[in-house]
Amino acid sequence: MIKVLLLAEHDNSVLNEATARAATAALAIGEVDVLVAGKNCASVAKSAAVLRDINKVLHADSETFAHHLAEPVADLLLELAGLYDAILAPATSNGKNVLPRVAALLDVMQISEIIEVIAPDTFVRPVYAGNALQKLRSDETKKVITVRTTAFEPVRSDASAPVEAISSNITNDKSSFVGEALADSGRADLTTAKTVVSGGRAFGSKEKFEELLFPLAEKLGAAIGASRAAVDADFAPNDCQVGQTGKVVAPDLYIAIGISGAIQHLAGMKDAKTIVAINSDEDAPIFEIADYALVADLFEAVPELTSKL
Repeated sequence: MIKVLLLAEHDNSVLNEATARAATAALAIGEVDVLVAGKNCASVAKSAAVLRDINKVLHADSETFAHHLAEPVADLLLELAGLYDAILAPATSNGKNVLPRVAALLDVMQISEIIEVIAPDTFVRPVYAGNALQKLRSDETKKVITVRTTAFEPVRSDASAPVEAISSNITNDKSSFVGEALADSGRADLTTAKTVVSGGRAFGSKEKFEELLFPLAEKLGAAIGASRAAVDADFAPNDCQVGQTGKVVAPDLYIAIGISGAIQHLAGMKDAKTIVAINSDEDAPIFEIADYALVADLFEAVPELTSKL
């Protein structure tokens, strides 16, 4: 049986749904243990233990892992690597930070952002900003893999796997935690929201972006997204960017307003279940993937849509 170690995504209090989605990919490869590394994260370990078909949860609780820095977490994974054939993590900021280091130290090729498991050694991943899919087979003895979680449904939480506390003497003199700030917009989180409303450069200014888009998002209970062009123009903060160099989302409903549909943006949202596009250019590429397309002036269409909701 192929043994898989899945690195859990969490904030020391709550298990991120990305872990349950990555577990679906991991279970398609082999028998799965989940590693929960952090500080005072017993509640996270308990949440991981209820994921269906998980073999066991490894709980590493230490101040060294409190802030999920890549250096100590990678060292912990290396300590455990001898017992496993594959090491997986969600393709989140943490996963993308930790696993390349693990792959380098193991001297293996990382397999990034898989969207399908064909066999334990064969996977599908998007390339060229999602315009092509690459099927690859890896003969690495240790496979290091990140999972694009929007491509997998979460496993059900109706089990009870054992939780095993593990100790480690790992220290970290390579990096230190300085601080973090959480932006609280009062709206839904972009990566987990069921509805996303995104705006592009066509809004013309930050003031119009907020004046028109925010009321619509509030009516829909939606998260706010933005194209790279809108972020570069300072209409929206960087953490709102959807696309190849931003966040990848797959909500039930994605409304793209004033977004032409550049390749890098489509790579971040084309897996949404329903896509609505509003653009004044009837030849905009976004219309090629939209389920509903409205050719209209956004300065007229958005206020009217908001008023009708």
